[in-house]
Parts: sequence; C-alpha cells; structure tokens
Amino acid sequence: MTWLEMITRAYEGYANYLVKELGNPMNNGGSYFYLLILVSLFAWCLEIMVPWRKEQSIFRKDFFLDAFYMFFNFFLFNLIIFVALSSVSEHFFQGLMAKIGLPRKGVFDISFLPLWGQFIIYFLLADFIQWSVHVMLHRNRWLWKVHQVHHSVVEMGFAAHLRYHWMENVVYKTALYLVLSWFLNFKLEYTFLMHAFTILIGHLNHTNVRLDYGPLKYVLNNPKMHIWHHAKKLPAEHPYGMNFGITLSIWDYLFRTNYIPYDGRDIPLGFEEIEKYPKSFWRQLIEPFKKSR
Repeated sequence: MTWLEMITRAYEGYANYLVKELGNPMNNGGSYFYLLILVSLFAWCLEIMVPWRKEQSIFRKDFFLDAFYMFFNFFLFNLIIFVALSSVSEHFFQGLMAKIGLPRKGVFDISFLPLWGQFIIYFLLADFIQWSVHVMLHRNRWLWKVHQVHHSVVEMGFAAHLRYHWMENVVYKTALYLVLSWFLNFKLEYTFLMHAFTILIGHLNHTNVRLDYGPLKYVLNNPKMHIWHHAKKLPAEHPYGMNFGITLSIWDYLFRTNYIPYDGRDIPLGFEEIEKYPKSFWRQLIEPFKKSR
C-alpha cells in the first residue's frame, strides 16, 4: 500500500466513523459525539444552578470560542489531519522497530491478566503518562508556548477543558501510543466507559462550581484544586506550576506538586502579560510558531 493509499484510507475510515457516530449513538458501544454534548450540558447546568463565582455570566468570556475548540479538538482535527498523520507515523514506526529487531507492537504481553486487571493498569498508566506530559508542557519552553492556549482562559468554565492547541494532541497521543499500544499492546473492551468518566471529570475540573469530592479529593482531580493550576501568579515553591492532575490527583500528592493554600474562587487566571495574548482561534494556533522576541 502506498503512502497516498494509506492516507486516503485513513480519511475514508474516519469519515465513515463520524457518519456512523452521528447516525447511530450506540455504534461500537457508544457515541463520543453525543457523549461530549451530554457531558457538556450536564456540566453547564451545574454552573447555572450552583455557580461558584456568582457574578460570572452564563455565557462567560470566550464561551463560544471554547465551545468551538471542544468540537475542533475532539472531532475536526482528527478529520483534517491527525488520523492520516497517525496512520502514516504508526506504519513508519512499526517498520523501523522491525528493522532493528524489535516487535512491531506488544513488547510485553499482559493479555493473560483478567479484564478488570488490564482495565485498572490501563487507566492508571494512561493517567500517569498524561500527568507526566502535562508537567513537561510546563517545564519545556516551546511546549509551554503550545500549552499557553489552554492557560489563556481568564474566566473558568466547563468548555475550557478542551481549549488547547492541536499540538497537544500530537504530544499526548504519541506518548500514550508508545506505552499503551506499542509497548504493552492493550486491546480492551468497554474503554468507552472509561473515556466517558475521564471526559466527565475533565469537564467538572473546569466548571464554575465549588466542588472537591470530600475525602476523594486526594484521589480525583476537582475544581477547587484545578483552579489553582490556572492561577496567574505562581508561588515561589512551584515556579513551573502545580496541580497537574488530569483525572487523578494522587500523582500531585505523591510527587508534591499539590498546592491549595486557600479557597481560590476569585484568584486571577492566566499568565504574565496575558493581556497581550491573541484572542482569536487562528491567531492562537500560530502563536507557538512565532519567534520569541
């Protein structure tokens, strides 16, 4: 199969998948499109009924920009470039591994474990990998420029969860592929339920709701913890940021990157000189590629 055929098949496959998603909500166990809508409506209803920052508008600043980011990063980006790019990259990578004498995928086989054991390992590994990548996004100078799109939110709301630069998709999914697909070759059923849970927690982390889950706050990331991750002014003991948890908060407590000094309801959000940061979708996409002065 030529590169062009591979790219064409990838586009056709994802386009057909989207059509099935829209026409059959229970296709392959569930529809991510309708899941995103339902979770978003649920989180938005919480913000409307029990707002933490009561003076914040229902249609807060950049509400519609963030809504567009949600659907762009979750669906349109895959259709435009990522599915084709990942298919070609995976084929090239597996061929390279074969040439140097390594398996094309599945270096370690853990299929002998019961399904629930594989499920737990997958969930913990995936979350730790994403936590590690998130830390790297803050510590590497260029990756921070990419991640600044997410931190350009100045009024927190559920849709800010998926407001991020498309390059983050590449970084996160490459790391997840190398460990979970190539190294361990997970082939799990019912992953839709796990993804539904992580999307829900991610949305709730960004909602304008006063929530921390009580004793479970040491396990699950939550709005009262995550608001500090978006704090404009960083403390001296955490110059690169804090509270990097994606779904779980345990990694921050284990590696001492947790920071909740007091109720952060009204703290300024963003980063230094955020006033000069581009406000439009397209200008934000090209901002990381501009030379620093």
